[in-house]
Amino acid sequence: MATSLEDALNAVSQLTPEQQAMLVEIIQNRLIEARRQEIAEDAKASIMAFHADELQPQSAAAIIAELKSLSEESQ
Repeated sequence: MATSLEDALNAVSQLTPEQQAMLVEIIQNRLIEARRQEIAEDAKASIMAFHADELQPQSAAAIIAELKSLSEESQ
């Protein structure tokens, strides 16, 4: 059974400040590790696509322009 966010916050509020800080650190580390795993999976898929000749050659300028465009869209 999933715990609601409100239940989790209530449980955290019962912890000592030191325990709360430790919990924050644990959650931050888990988020970092999850992001690392996501990046590793993306890299693996990209390498497989490269070896399968599924990627088209592009100039550095074209790649930078595409990244800038994606960055502007996300803001």
